[in-house]
Amino acid sequence: MIKNDDDRVVFFDVDGTLLDTSDFAETARKAAIGLMVDNGLPLDKDEAYGVLKTIIREKGSNYGKHFNVLTQVGLGHEDPMLVALGMITYHNVKMALLRPFPETIDTLIYLKSQGYRLAVISNGITIKQWEKLVRLNIHSFFDEVITSEEVGKNKPNRLIYDVALRKMKGNPEKSLMVGNKFKEDALGAVNAGMGAILVNSDITEDDRDYIKQEKLDIAVVDDIGDIKTIL
Repeated sequence: MIKNDDDRVVFFDVDGTLLDTSDFAETARKAAIGLMVDNGLPLDKDEAYGVLKTIIREKGSNYGKHFNVLTQVGLGHEDPMLVALGMITYHNVKMALLRPFPETIDTLIYLKSQGYRLAVISNGITIKQWEKLVRLNIHSFFDEVITSEEVGKNKPNRLIYDVALRKMKGNPEKSLMVGNKFKEDALGAVNAGMGAILVNSDITEDDRDYIKQEKLDIAVVDDIGDIKTIL
């Protein structure tokens, strides 16, 4: 792992790593659907939610007009009022449920006290990721937020890691990625010459065996607070 050095950079994923996003998106989408149906979308709520999930799967989660397409499917045309109602309800409910994992802030404070420089590498939209960090008042811990929107490539593509390292003037041998996804976060970081820590991960036994067999610089911990026992 990272050695004690002045040039140390720890990169974090956001959703599922710093923030507990286990069910807030589903809750927010169902709340939005409920109000849209109550205000004239001619589908029942279960049907509408099924259509919305299909739209999200086909368009991608970062597509900005899921509710526009939903009204087109339900009505045959866009309904600006229903779209606005859905978007505002989804946003408000999601942000109300947004919360960090219990040990997130203590871990960030610890890393800063130990002289680590911190940044984010995320598959997502830049303003949305900054918004989450700002709303939770943890934005000041991070020097940079590097996103797939900005770079044009998603994790695990090496380019997003290379861009992040250049922005932070980091040496990959002294840098580390903390995330919750084995392929996107851990393998992506290792392929860019970095180490990795997996937290809150659903890593399989086959993945664990692969780490051992290939002697990869990947640690697996149960909780973000466990990072303090490694760094």
